[in-house]
Amino acid sequence: MKQLPAHYYEIMEELQAVDFVIVELTLYLDTHPDDHDAISQYNMYVKTRKQIKKKFEKEFGPLTNFGYSYSNYPWDWKDAPWPWQV
Repeated sequence: MKQLPAHYYEIMEELQAVDFVIVELTLYLDTHPDDHDAISQYNMYVKTRKQIKKKFEKEFGPLTNFGYSYSNYPWDWKDAPWPWQV
Protein backbone atom coordinates (compact mmCIF):
# COMPACT_ATOMS: atom_id res chain seq x y z
CA MET A 1 0.00 0.00 0.00
CA LYS A 2 1.30 3.45 -0.86
CA GLN A 3 2.56 5.78 1.87
CA LEU A 4 0.17 8.57 2.79
CA PRO A 5 1.16 11.99 4.10
CA ALA A 6 0.32 12.99 7.68
CA HIS A 7 -2.12 15.56 6.27
CA TYR A 8 -4.30 12.71 4.96
CA TYR A 9 -4.81 11.41 8.48
CA GLU A 10 -5.40 14.89 9.90
CA ILE A 11 -8.22 15.60 7.46
CA MET A 12 -9.65 12.10 7.93
CA GLU A 13 -9.68 12.55 11.72
CA GLU A 14 -11.37 15.92 11.35
CA LEU A 15 -14.01 14.35 9.10
CA GLN A 16 -14.59 11.49 11.54
CA ALA A 17 -15.01 13.91 14.46
CA VAL A 18 -17.61 15.92 12.54
CA ASP A 19 -19.39 12.70 11.51
CA PHE A 20 -19.55 11.69 15.18
CA VAL A 21 -21.18 15.01 16.13
CA ILE A 22 -23.68 14.70 13.27
CA VAL A 23 -24.68 11.19 14.35
CA GLU A 24 -25.07 12.27 17.98
CA LEU A 25 -27.15 15.30 17.00
CA THR A 26 -29.30 13.08 14.77
CA LEU A 27 -30.01 10.75 17.68
CA TYR A 28 -30.80 13.69 19.95
CA LEU A 29 -33.10 15.28 17.38
CA ASP A 30 -35.00 12.00 16.99
CA THR A 31 -36.27 12.56 20.54
CA HIS A 32 -36.17 16.39 20.61
CA PRO A 33 -37.41 17.43 17.14
CA ASP A 34 -38.35 20.95 18.23
CA ASP A 35 -34.94 21.94 19.60
CA HIS A 36 -34.08 24.87 17.36
CA ASP A 37 -30.51 25.21 18.69
CA ALA A 38 -29.76 21.54 18.03
CA ILE A 39 -31.13 21.83 14.49
CA SER A 40 -28.93 24.87 13.92
CA GLN A 41 -25.90 22.96 15.21
CA TYR A 42 -26.79 19.98 13.03
CA ASN A 43 -27.02 22.16 9.92
CA MET A 44 -23.74 23.90 10.77
CA TYR A 45 -21.91 20.56 11.13
CA VAL A 46 -23.43 19.22 7.91
CA LYS A 47 -22.12 22.31 6.12
CA THR A 48 -18.71 21.87 7.79
CA ARG A 49 -18.64 18.21 6.75
CA LYS A 50 -19.29 19.12 3.12
CA GLN A 51 -16.37 21.56 3.21
CA ILE A 52 -14.02 19.00 4.78
CA LYS A 53 -15.14 16.32 2.32
CA LYS A 54 -14.54 18.66 -0.60
CA LYS A 55 -11.06 19.49 0.70
CA PHE A 56 -10.23 15.81 1.24
CA GLU A 57 -11.49 14.68 -2.17
CA LYS A 58 -9.70 17.47 -3.99
CA GLU A 59 -6.41 16.33 -2.50
CA PHE A 60 -6.84 12.56 -2.11
CA GLY A 61 -9.73 11.39 -4.29
CA PRO A 62 -13.27 10.19 -3.57
CA LEU A 63 -14.39 9.06 -0.12
CA THR A 64 -17.35 7.07 -1.40
CA ASN A 65 -18.74 5.72 -4.62
CA PHE A 66 -22.33 5.18 -5.77
CA GLY A 67 -22.88 8.82 -6.67
CA TYR A 68 -21.87 10.53 -3.44
CA SER A 69 -18.48 11.71 -4.66
CA TYR A 70 -17.27 13.11 -7.95
CA SER A 71 -14.50 11.33 -9.80
CA ASN A 72 -11.42 12.74 -11.41
CA TYR A 73 -10.37 11.65 -14.88
CA PRO A 74 -9.44 8.92 -15.33
CA TRP A 75 -11.79 7.04 -13.00
CA ASP A 76 -9.96 7.01 -9.67
CA TRP A 77 -12.23 5.07 -7.34
CA LYS A 78 -10.09 1.99 -7.96
CA ASP A 79 -7.00 3.71 -6.51
CA ALA A 80 -6.18 2.42 -3.05
CA PRO A 81 -6.12 2.95 -0.21
CA TRP A 82 -9.78 3.46 0.35
CA PRO A 83 -10.78 5.43 3.46
CA TRP A 84 -11.68 2.29 5.44
CA GLN A 85 -8.28 0.73 4.71
CA VAL A 86 -6.24 3.28 6.66
